[in-house]
Amino acid sequence: MPVDRPPLTTTALRDLALRYVGKYATSEAKLRRYLGRKLFERGWSEDGPPQIDAVVARLADLGYVDDRVFAEGRARNLGGRGFGARRVAADLGAAGVARELAVEVAATGDAFAVALAFARRRRLGPFDPNPPDADRRRKAFATMMRAGHSVAETRKILAGQLEE
Repeated sequence: MPVDRPPLTTTALRDLALRYVGKYATSEAKLRRYLGRKLFERGWSEDGPPQIDAVVARLADLGYVDDRVFAEGRARNLGGRGFGARRVAADLGAAGVARELAVEVAATGDAFAVALAFARRRRLGPFDPNPPDADRRRKAFATMMRAGHSVAETRKILAGQLEE
């Protein structure tokens, strides 16, 4: 049986925001969406509209929410998992990071090394123990593209040119 929660107040909204940023790395946009969802679920008990933007701005001023730090950490994590710059930028954009910042952060790092590590981990191209055929090459190419690697990097790696 669900527990009925009282409608939010300014203090409760701020406390929710503080708990959220204390628990999760987040962007300003993700924090706004979270607070908006909580307002929708619980309602608002005070006169006047809720000041979500003021709460988010205050936490950003205090350094609890920083889109650049969030983006750099997320990009490191995704790059470590083998995702290319296009995929990283798309993920950051979905998290509410500004497009310019997402593209800038996603472009850092050694793209060829990330693509090579991805191919090795997924056993694509020269790392595939099975004999190559046209269908396997096509699937490997598509896998690398979905992971956000460039066409040039993908072609080099799948052709066996493992040094940049």
